[in-house]
Amino acid sequence: MTATSGGAPTAGLPWRVQGPADGPPIVFVHGALMSHSVWQPQIDALSDRYRCLTVDLPGHGVLVDRRFTLDDGAAVVEAAVGAVGGRAVVVGLSLGGYVAMAVAGRRPELVRGLVIAGCTREPERLGGLAFLLYGLGLRIVPERPLQVLADGFFRRRYGAELAAVITIGGYHPRGGGVGVRAVVGGGFRARLLRYGGPILAINGTRDAVFQRGARRFLAGVPNVTWVTLRGASHLSNVDRPVAFTAAIERFIARLPG
Repeated sequence: MTATSGGAPTAGLPWRVQGPADGPPIVFVHGALMSHSVWQPQIDALSDRYRCLTVDLPGHGVLVDRRFTLDDGAAVVEAAVGAVGGRAVVVGLSLGGYVAMAVAGRRPELVRGLVIAGCTREPERLGGLAFLLYGLGLRIVPERPLQVLADGFFRRRYGAELAAVITIGGYHPRGGGVGVRAVVGGGFRARLLRYGGPILAINGTRDAVFQRGARRFLAGVPNVTWVTLRGASHLSNVDRPVAFTAAIERFIARLPG
């Protein structure tokens, strides 16, 4: 694996595209603190067959100086879908999953299929308070020590080479903190119900908060497939990249044309 970060930036736009122009399009949306590069394991596995686009959300990557709002994040993803033909499978992790749900709820015609990972909990009541406190912590803790801790964690967990690959787009606690707080009270179950299309929910067995909340969050939502990845934590696409990617491919194979 090389630190290619999913292809070159697209003419100054906040996304990168890799894969054949006629391949089925997939748009990947990263979680808080990270950037487009966290999806490199999936790009390496899929870009020979699929048109893969990885975005940077506001407050992250090339948009680090743009304040995150849920509407602006959704607008970035909608523009990215437009760049690959106007309809795509949208894959979102954590904060990116909430943004993906926002897109699916307000522009269902853009989303051929929706994959949400590590975000199967409504950020409201006590859960919403936890989001607010976590986001506040990211905004007030000094960035440099947090960066050192994150770098060390990733190197220990994934090895130096993969750690370098998934963080090449930067690590953005300030933008992530704003993003986490911005989704509180967003009514995401209602957005899934408005979407009504095919959904794949992915959780890791070691991501306790979202794994335990999934059954309640998804109850009554139609067209849902739920996959649990044994041994995976919140960053399930990197913890179990082969299984994560295979779940996406199985999901896409069952989608209507």
